[in-house]
Amino acid sequence: MHIHPAELDGLLVLEPVVRSDERGFFIESFRSELLAEAGVSEAFVQDNHSRSMHAIVRGMHFQPGQAKLVRCARGAIFDVVVDIRVGSPTFGRWQGFELNDETHKQLFIPDGFAHGFCVLGDVADVTYKVSSYYDAATEAGFRFDDPDVGIEWPIAPDQLVASARDRQAPTLAELTPLLPFTYVA
Repeated sequence: MHIHPAELDGLLVLEPVVRSDERGFFIESFRSELLAEAGVSEAFVQDNHSRSMHAIVRGMHFQPGQAKLVRCARGAIFDVVVDIRVGSPTFGRWQGFELNDETHKQLFIPDGFAHGFCVLGDVADVTYKVSSYYDAATEAGFRFDDPDVGIEWPIAPDQLVASARDRQAPTLAELTPLLPFTYVA
């Protein structure tokens, strides 16, 4: 597996070696020692799996104290990460990646970033490891179409299908005074 830093500080792109033949493929999707060598100290305690249909958008979500290791096990998604660490030189900036079942790329998303995705094909299964248990009391998010953040989704915003909660979420500016994340250089 090859691990590369992304543009946003702390975010990592993981590219597994894909071994394929007429039978299919084999990848090693997780190896803790390689993540440790790349500086990831989080221990993952929970695995999550979601299935979504075309043009579904989920995000932008975060939970204090929670890092994620995200991959698309079936189909293709446009995965977006936004820096929400107050004081960060890249606060409010986003970076997007296509994750799919052909390249098998993954993203390590540290604490202090919001995460979301939209489905590019007919269906997508997204699996992710998290470093803390889900806690409804601390989970939060901001609008996926926040004009100040300006995420350039590959599907027109009026074509994206979001939950009522995600459509009615506050903007990042409205949340900023409440954010528990502080940038440490």
